Amino acid sequence: MSSRKQVPPEASPRNADHLRGLGRLAIDGVTGVTDLVEAMHAAITHLPSAIGRPAPASTTGLTGFVYQSVRTITGWVGDGIDASLTSLAPLLGNGGQGPQREATLAAMNGVLGDHLEASHNPLAISMQLRTGGEALAPDRKSLAARFPDANGKLLVLVHGLCMDDLQWNYAGHDHGEALARELGYTALYLHYNSGRHISTNGRDFSSLLDQLAKAWPVPLEEITLLGHSMGGLVARSAIDDAFSKRRAWSKFPVRTVFMGTPHHGAPLERAGSWADMLIGISPYSAPFVRLGQVRSAGIQDLRHGNLRDADWQDRDGDGRADPRSPLPLPRQVTAYAIAVSTQAKRKDGDASRAGGDGLVPVDSALGKHADSAFDLRIPNTRQWVGYGINHLEMLGSDAVYQQLKRWLRKRV
Repeated sequence: MSSRKQVPPEASPRNADHLRGLGRLAIDGVTGVTDLVEAMHAAITHLPSAIGRPAPASTTGLTGFVYQSVRTITGWVGDGIDASLTSLAPLLGNGGQGPQREATLAAMNGVLGDHLEASHNPLAISMQLRTGGEALAPDRKSLAARFPDANGKLLVLVHGLCMDDLQWNYAGHDHGEALARELGYTALYLHYNSGRHISTNGRDFSSLLDQLAKAWPVPLEEITLLGHSMGGLVARSAIDDAFSKRRAWSKFPVRTVFMGTPHHGAPLERAGSWADMLIGISPYSAPFVRLGQVRSAGIQDLRHGNLRDADWQDRDGDGRADPRSPLPLPRQVTAYAIAVSTQAKRKDGDASRAGGDGLVPVDSALGKHADSAFDLRIPNTRQWVGYGINHLEMLGSDAVYQQLKRWLRKRV
């Protein structure tokens, strides 16, 4: 079950809530630095030991009392800020979000979203379906009023890490709006906290689609999910949840399009993990690992493309997550994959040897894997590689859009 309920549209954060959230985050930062300095102090004062032997993480006696006092006073300051801003809330009002604030919050949630949620920080984004940046209430009456000309072709766009639904509009182009205009889709956009575990977001997304399918004002003909980057993994996780639990929306024709999705992990996140390991070899440098670990659960899931709870949970109690198991796409789902490369097309036409988009390798984006158990087996006719395009540019690329249109104009 999700640890955070979806917030109704009318409960949008006020300015005071965001200021309180920033205040809490600042307090958390001071407390975290205090913990780091104390750990370094304990390591330095600890008698020299062999490499790899752990040093104490905290101090004792008067020194320990000083560090604890800093934490206590910092907490009091935080409580005071919280109370003050709560009383000022009516004066500060709502003020609206705006694209810049939305983008800032989305980036913050991508990096710290799991912490924001766990600490009940008002800056944590709650999952919603939106259009034009405005949340939708998933009930029949509200949807009928919002979409008086609704049809049965739903297109749900799922953004990537550190992004938000408004950023589907790239350089004046929005794939969702264009597909709705030219192919008759009703386009909805998922807005979510990308710092949470992918499996948690996938489960909540599946539940939200279940509500949507039951409340849609006209009979559904198909549900198409368009996921960019991490959004494709969230879509896969939702599909797994829906078909394993036989949710209502899985009974309709479902297809999914992956755009630059790291199905088999992102090399940059794996490189960060190696850095953590090297820093942590010495007990005296180990406290610095905490700085490198300011990467949300969502970012860490990108290391191997984790999709289910079991992919990141430590069920054996050995301090490590269990090995990732294969997760094939259900045969009822029609899947398409788009990969792009910043390089020009090779003369021999071998896409497997092309460089990636700056973040995701081509084979990972196409779901190809040397181990057949992990290969998504998307037919070649449903794979496409674009050239001279980077990871973000595919959002506004006409070549990408034309390929989407060629695929999606065909009936499921």
